[in-house]
Amino acid sequence: MTARILVVDDVLPNVKLLEAKLSREYYDVLTAMNGPDALEVIEREVPDIVLLDVMMPGMDGFEVCAQIKANPNLMHIPVVMVTALSDTSDRVRGLEAGADDFLTKPVNDIALFARVRSLIRLKIMMDELRLREATSNNFGVADTEPVEIDISGSQVLVIEDREIYARNINQALDGEHTVTMATGSDDGIAAAQTGNVDLIIVSLSLQDSDGLRLCSHLRSMEESRQTPILILVDDTPDQMERLVKGLDLGVNDYLIRPVDQNELMARCQTQLRRKKYEDHLRDNYHTSMTLAVTDPLTGLYNRRYLESHLESQFLLAAKNNKPVGVLALDIDHFKSVNDTHGHAAGDEVLKEFVVRIKRSIRVIDLAARIGGEEFVVIMTDTTRETSMMVAERLRGAVAATAFPVPGLDLEIPITVSIGVSLSQGASDSQAAALQRADEALYVAKNSGRDMVICDEQDGPQATAQGA
Repeated sequence: MTARILVVDDVLPNVKLLEAKLSREYYDVLTAMNGPDALEVIEREVPDIVLLDVMMPGMDGFEVCAQIKANPNLMHIPVVMVTALSDTSDRVRGLEAGADDFLTKPVNDIALFARVRSLIRLKIMMDELRLREATSNNFGVADTEPVEIDISGSQVLVIEDREIYARNINQALDGEHTVTMATGSDDGIAAAQTGNVDLIIVSLSLQDSDGLRLCSHLRSMEESRQTPILILVDDTPDQMERLVKGLDLGVNDYLIRPVDQNELMARCQTQLRRKKYEDHLRDNYHTSMTLAVTDPLTGLYNRRYLESHLESQFLLAAKNNKPVGVLALDIDHFKSVNDTHGHAAGDEVLKEFVVRIKRSIRVIDLAARIGGEEFVVIMTDTTRETSMMVAERLRGAVAATAFPVPGLDLEIPITVSIGVSLSQGASDSQAAALQRADEALYVAKNSGRDMVICDEQDGPQATAQGA
């Protein structure tokens, strides 16, 4: 997972040390030595994450962070403050300025890379939501009014089986938000499954279960997949190791006991604001785009949306050097389904086909129906290997079991042929990439069908095939 990281510090050795550590992990590192220069770099380069020193002459880190978060075009960029300060009041001040986390000097490498990976995943998801909203704006159907984020009355689920800790958390949050207390993992999962939760706080010291396994389960559930998770950890080597694993599992934030109520409130407010903003982007996007750019039968995006979205993706790919994958899909012998069983059965096959597409692709990928039985999947920030893996997973999911046809007592065996291509730098175009994917698909159709063919620069080659 590559990313551009801006390191801001007025001490050159500190900058060089972080730059060396991050470069060894293959991150693209930008640097700035003071606040005004940092804001200029952020405005010009729009990095994926900012590591920001707090104590700088003139404009300190708090002011820089506040200016980043006050800019609607930059507020989604994660900011990690790197500081020698350890007072809770300083952390609260930073969180109120919009910081996503703190790292204490000297920076622990394991904690640094775990936090960077976690925040980059968040940034990728936010970028995709913002890009989709921008596509809506291109069609003139999105709500472009300024967003007022109101987090009062948010639903907070606390999973903690130690009464004194649970009571302290409830006292800090109750009144501002609606707090639901769960004393074990089963109760917590049941509460999360209602889908009416804005933030989940999980103790890693649960007596009846593994707190990390619970976090993993919550992140995998559809009802809580997008819900931020904040974990509570004890200040022990074992718990800190588990904290790093938690961040890699998708946990959004953490607090180390003993918990300061002001810091707890500040961290909760940060996560809730982000959740409400993400909800706004999703709701606004889905509401405004449904009629304009979706296929009424399958609910997928149509060709009109695909062309606009792909153009935006190629511009970003050229700027950020993050390839875009294009999967061209065609259901094999679909005409015979309509001819043999009727168009009603064909429609049911198309609906089930879309279900299997959605189960097989990544959450950040986009699928579109561009013709009768023709579909395209756009994969952002991908590689040839990842694109092929997803395509083969999709091919296998389609061929694995016959497609049921409700009301007709039918099960129709279906296969799919898939052509794969990747963007090839700034000189490439979306039309060329689609053409290469179509050519690879044509090879698959003429080579026996039910297979995946990947376009290569020296010509299409088979890289995966069904039985």
